[in-house]
Amino acid sequence: MEPLTWNRPSACADATNCPEVAITDDAVYVRSSLLPSSTAQLTLAEWRDLVAGIRNGEFDV
Repeated sequence: MEPLTWNRPSACADATNCPEVAITDDAVYVRSSLLPSSTAQLTLAEWRDLVAGIRNGEFDV
């Protein structure tokens, strides 16, 4: 597997507890900057569904 390029939101530039995402042609990888060795792998369809759910407020408490 090729090395992943991790990105984080600009609001987290100097923070230590941020989500990080790496996108490849086949998958999206998500991790926390606090525990970078634990990575979740999503399909592109799962990623689109997750982002759509976040934007639609499905996870708001």
